[in-house]
Amino acid sequence: MFVPPSGSDRAAWLKGPQFTCSAVPPKSEHPWRLILLGPPGVGKGTQSELLAGHLHACHLSTGDVFRAAKHLDQCQATPAMAAALEAMRHGKLVSDDLVLAMVAERSGCLQCQGGFILDGFPRTVKQAEDFEALLTGLRVTLDAVISYELSLEGTVLRSAGRLTCPRCHAVYHRASKPPKQQGFCDVCGAELKQREDDRPEAVRTRLREYSNLTEPLVAYYHQRGLLVPISADGTPDEIFQRTVALLQSRRNTARPTPRGAVAAKPSYT
Repeated sequence: MFVPPSGSDRAAWLKGPQFTCSAVPPKSEHPWRLILLGPPGVGKGTQSELLAGHLHACHLSTGDVFRAAKHLDQCQATPAMAAALEAMRHGKLVSDDLVLAMVAERSGCLQCQGGFILDGFPRTVKQAEDFEALLTGLRVTLDAVISYELSLEGTVLRSAGRLTCPRCHAVYHRASKPPKQQGFCDVCGAELKQREDDRPEAVRTRLREYSNLTEPLVAYYHQRGLLVPISADGTPDEIFQRTVALLQSRRNTARPTPRGAVAAKPSYT
């Protein structure tokens, strides 16, 4: 059985729109609606959990949806999800249009009264443009796009310490987030593994691909005054405190960056 890392069932997101979440976030007068960007291994999952608890917003990860669909018998076979699973069964990539359709099917989660923290989507400017149109139709406004930045070697070292539960997909780190019992998952007790794509050479390849793919996306959100670059150097708590402080400062000033400015972007080459 799939158990979300955060401990919340997020049923409407993971299982499909016909399901109801076991716990609804409290209504907020000004809910946060955020997108998280950052290279593989930078710690977006950990920060998502911390921010979700602090902001009372739902952590919406597209990767979690696809992982859950493989393990949950009750997952709703919506048209987009059925097509996505069929593509994955044949070893094909899930297309931009299918990912957007899957997100659109879960539009109720984007309108959640507690806000949302979107992780894993969008990945391209085309996805960002289509997502912006979707939010406009829902009368939902994006507050900020957090871009976590870390050097190449820093990201490689961080990824090398990451451990994943093969059963429930909870994520740990040997140094910064160790399990209570060494080598075993706190949630379900399964033996933890290091993913093949967390090995140093695989990480370097993924980082180069990420840089090529997302550089235009970072510029896209910077030009719209939404980008909040944050250093991902330090402990998870230090990064979290840095994030909260910058978000609060942004809400206090509410002065978007003028369009046309050039975004700074770390290089992973």
